[in-house]
Amino acid sequence: MAPVLPQHDEPDYLHREPLPVDILIRSLDRYADRTAMYVGDAELTYRQVRDQISRFTQAYAALGIASGSAIAILSANRPEVLIAQGANALSGIRSMALHPMGSLEDHAYVLEDAGIDTLVYDPSAFEERAAQLAPKVPGLKNLLAFGPTEVGTDLLAESAKFEAQKLVGPTTGLDDVFSLAYTGGTTGKPKGVQISNRGTATMLRIQMTEWEWPSETRFLVCTPLSHAGGAFWNPTSMRGGSIVVLPGFNPEKLCKAIEKYKITATMLVPTMLYALLDYPDLDKYDLSSLETVFYGASAISPARLAEAIERFGPIFFQFYGQAECPMAISALRKADHDLSRPERLASCGRPVPWLHVALLDDEGNEVPDGEPGEICVRGPLIMRGYLNKPEQTAEATKFGWLHTGDVARKDEEGYLYIVDRKKDMIVSGGFNVFPREVEDVLSAHPAVAAAAVIGVPDEKWGESVTAIVVLRPGKTVSVEELQALVKEHKGAVHSPKTVEFADSIPLSPLGKPDKKALRAKYWGESGRQVN
Repeated sequence: MAPVLPQHDEPDYLHREPLPVDILIRSLDRYADRTAMYVGDAELTYRQVRDQISRFTQAYAALGIASGSAIAILSANRPEVLIAQGANALSGIRSMALHPMGSLEDHAYVLEDAGIDTLVYDPSAFEERAAQLAPKVPGLKNLLAFGPTEVGTDLLAESAKFEAQKLVGPTTGLDDVFSLAYTGGTTGKPKGVQISNRGTATMLRIQMTEWEWPSETRFLVCTPLSHAGGAFWNPTSMRGGSIVVLPGFNPEKLCKAIEKYKITATMLVPTMLYALLDYPDLDKYDLSSLETVFYGASAISPARLAEAIERFGPIFFQFYGQAECPMAISALRKADHDLSRPERLASCGRPVPWLHVALLDDEGNEVPDGEPGEICVRGPLIMRGYLNKPEQTAEATKFGWLHTGDVARKDEEGYLYIVDRKKDMIVSGGFNVFPREVEDVLSAHPAVAAAAVIGVPDEKWGESVTAIVVLRPGKTVSVEELQALVKEHKGAVHSPKTVEFADSIPLSPLGKPDKKALRAKYWGESGRQVN
């Protein structure tokens, strides 16, 4: 007879794996005298970062902010963002980030929906926004600033009152909610994605085991630290490496920083990579130290990726995920970026071994290889659900799988090829048109820098294919030539009925092409975007 194990109401600390914050504490101790980060004129050692996290944590406690509180950070790129994130994790506080480019209405909605009681903000950039938010969000009790402020409390001054103490990890459970990440809101109001400690630990494990890192990590961050940029801090610190943080993306400043600090790795979204390739002074800089360029967040043009490989060499690594299953569903490794197999450049890689990934039809059945199906995922990386939205959570996880909304095909070697977002599919004359496939053809033209394809209402066809095209500097191409190119490669149904030239394609706060904004011109404010 099998022994009966004792039952405990407390968390099972005996078998609990380390949380990411536990791992961060060990890195801060182990590499105390190394340089951890360069942000502007600031250069901080691991010891300084560790001690400031301790002071922030004590200041929180003195202000009555502890486990059970909910914090939002609104800041430009500065060291205090990572320090506050560490203090939040150490205190067992549920945290989230407001996107620096978000509107007042969006910020107020998210703070109220998430039940945020404390806003930590950068007074040099967001003093006015903090003052505007306070009366709009009744539950907002604390305003804490990274420096002197007229509308809240100076967190730096408060933390300076304390002596640094040894960092001790929290007693939170693996399934406790660690953070909230709000979706981009491409359909309706943004949803609060609840990520658990188990989910963050799984993402870190996948980053460390499946991603390809330089032996000596000097990582350049030019995306918001409060979002994707911050996800590279823990992996870098585990190697005793350093991060160099820029205020934002700028091709000239990026090149100067790579040359100055001998950067070995960075992360770029596709639009940043295109701008870098089109930067006229690119060849003036020594970028030879780069060993890995991580990219993700949105689909990349295979033609422009091939151009990047020819320019920089086989240093590219793609990650694929989404807010509900962040950053690590699949990976396209450096060796997969093979110019002798150009079709492979359209892939988002193979699923990582730490998750179950399948392509399913609308009834929840796995589709045959080569057939399109929705990418669906099971595993510990997946969200705990949407905050206060049980019906939408149930819809996103029907059949016992997380439904990503991405339609893909799988080849005989297991590589996934995303053909489009399910909701972006255009139905024209009864035929399904996946915008991604049209965009890839358009972007392959030597005059085209970027392209976005949407469906617009059409009395005859229901929806007609419309392309918004950004040209490379000094290049021209006719509408008819682009239409003929698509017709040749994909057929008449896919060829855009209309091609519009634009200076740029609007981006969402997450750096993805904002097709909701593009469609608004044609569909109006009815909310309906299908015919």
